[in-house]
Amino acid sequence: MKFDTPATHNPIDQLKVVGKPLDRIDGPLKTTGTAPYAYEQHEAVRNAVYGHVIGAGIAKGRIMSMELEAARRAPGVLAIVTAANAGKLAKGDFNTARLLGGPAIQHYHQAVALVVAETFEQARAAAGLVRISYDRAGGAFDLAAAKKSAVVSEREQPDIAVGDFAGAFAAAPVQLDATYTTPDQSHAMMEPHASIAAWDGDKLTLWTSNQMIAWGRGDVAKTLGIPKENVRLISPFIGGGFGGKLFVRSDALLAALGARAAGRPVKVALPRPLIANNTTHRPATIQRIRIGAAKDGTITAIGHESWSGDLPGGGIENAVQQTRLLYAGANRMMQARLATLDLPEANAMRAPGEAPGLMALEIAMDEMADKLGMDPVEFRIRNDTQVDPEKPERAFSQRQLVQCLRTGAERFGWKKRNPKHGGVRDGRWLVGMGVAAGFRNNLVMKSAARVRLGADGKVTVETDMTDIGTGSYTIIGQTAAEVMGLPLDKVVVRLGDSNFPVSSGSGGQWGANSSTAGVYAACMKLRQVVAEKLGLDAETASFADGKVSAGGRSVALAKAAESGEVVAEDSIEFGDLAKKFQQSTFAAHFVEVGVDIATGESRIRRMLAVCAAGRILNPKQARSQVIGAMTMGIGGALSEELAVDKRLGFFVNHDLAGYEVAVHADVPHQEVIFLDEADDKSSPMKAKGVGELGLCGVSAAIANAIHNATGIRVREYPITLDKLLHHLPAMA
Repeated sequence: MKFDTPATHNPIDQLKVVGKPLDRIDGPLKTTGTAPYAYEQHEAVRNAVYGHVIGAGIAKGRIMSMELEAARRAPGVLAIVTAANAGKLAKGDFNTARLLGGPAIQHYHQAVALVVAETFEQARAAAGLVRISYDRAGGAFDLAAAKKSAVVSEREQPDIAVGDFAGAFAAAPVQLDATYTTPDQSHAMMEPHASIAAWDGDKLTLWTSNQMIAWGRGDVAKTLGIPKENVRLISPFIGGGFGGKLFVRSDALLAALGARAAGRPVKVALPRPLIANNTTHRPATIQRIRIGAAKDGTITAIGHESWSGDLPGGGIENAVQQTRLLYAGANRMMQARLATLDLPEANAMRAPGEAPGLMALEIAMDEMADKLGMDPVEFRIRNDTQVDPEKPERAFSQRQLVQCLRTGAERFGWKKRNPKHGGVRDGRWLVGMGVAAGFRNNLVMKSAARVRLGADGKVTVETDMTDIGTGSYTIIGQTAAEVMGLPLDKVVVRLGDSNFPVSSGSGGQWGANSSTAGVYAACMKLRQVVAEKLGLDAETASFADGKVSAGGRSVALAKAAESGEVVAEDSIEFGDLAKKFQQSTFAAHFVEVGVDIATGESRIRRMLAVCAAGRILNPKQARSQVIGAMTMGIGGALSEELAVDKRLGFFVNHDLAGYEVAVHADVPHQEVIFLDEADDKSSPMKAKGVGELGLCGVSAAIANAIHNATGIRVREYPITLDKLLHHLPAMA
């Protein structure tokens, strides 16, 4: 099915099943512990043995020698895989560094060996007997120091220039020129990177925790140098990814190599200390923002420059992308620069680009409002735009940012905010409110599905779409139920298998909209086949309550399959509507904080997110996504930072004891409001996405609330108490 014209009225608009806050159909499996994750495929994989990954002890250099004999003689050891005996390996399309290093080392904890043994304990003990000597080379580990050598990345983000930014900024009566920094961050998902590999002749089956099955299958095949049809990836349940599992990592490759070497299925899970340095992370940024405005608050010039780093061949953290579209301003300049660093690989993490970009931009907007003496909400509203500021002829398909801000201000009690910073006290706490806009582009990808109608009247959906904890099973089931006129319990959903049609996969906030649109396309084709089998006019037939009706006749849906299963397969392919209309999602985040006047400890008191993100397919699941993102925003604002050892080039706090994410005690009352919206330019579902929007702007709203509470402006995340303590007002 080609989607190249705006959607008209279709079966989804009935909203009998879609749009309802239904419980997750995989909920019972999750709550009873019977959902089989990658490492837990006990029924599918018998007689599996265990692999333990050894990571490099240097950040850059070469392996001079590896002493393996003691490990080989250790009890239970079946095989040891290194670059010397793994055979010829290519580098996958989605990896910056090689997944198995040696003799050259590209980053700290790059995998250099796998020890395979009968038990996990034996593999781990034997790995401790391996002795590796290195020739350490000097490297670049400091973004600030490497900033001067950073270069433009034309492939990802060419420089943007509209009007005369320099002239307009210089002439602006009110100006802001400030620099902000965001740190390296870890995905810190609950389930570690884990895989089980089994060979059957020259065919490999890999159960792995991966968000993008088709990408992963292609990279495994390319890396091993085998035909793609000889690789099967299975990932039915994923315990969190946040972008860290978009691409196959060393656990998957080494499990495959270990299984081939040992002649047995092999299980590999990365220990928590390896995840921060061995896998990907969100890179640190340095951002300079300049805003010039007239005295009435109209922005006349806006400039955003960003610097980030990655290994050679890597990419930028595109922190300027939201600034291109969020606010008006005739004179504009955006630049993103990439420095070469020898730290572990940087790559996508939840809302890549916009999350750190808004951490800076939305503080800058508050600072500018202060300079103008304007309310921060009104300043943002004053500079709203309904068209792409770089291409005014290109309108937004829908844009309800102003409605988000106004609705949020009213619901949150914004009018009670004291504009005098440091002016509200509640016992030992200084109390303040903050606001920030949220923005995330609407991305869509081709997505396919296969649907089967059985004689029992049930419809089974098959697609390689994944569920990373977001509820894909349920919204895909709701889509099929809506289109086929069935209750949700008459739909069976099967996901995460490369034997199924290729879907969009999960990531970038594109998964829900794209994958359900692919299921919609397959179900519409099934409707046509069913109607024809029943001798009904497919164009006028209605599907409801398990029946198909047309021309005065009504026939049970199951009758179409009484002589055999009816199967249909199709995909959604998106045309150029995204070029004609700017498609984005918007939010307004409001936060109230308390700051201890004696210690500088910051505590979130309450939070509100108002989101405009197209049709909400399941409000209960969408709310879960947003409050989870808001919680991640708390960590990003107050605690999350991968501390870099700038001498040796690694992240020091590489576990959940040292890398502090928000926990239950940090999370206050959270409220989420979804504005009524259905975007006919986006897909037949008229949906967009919300999982990343819920994060975008949250940390800045917290920073702005802390400033309102204390009068202290912090431009360096995370906002730890040491950055506040010496600037707090007197306690008396």
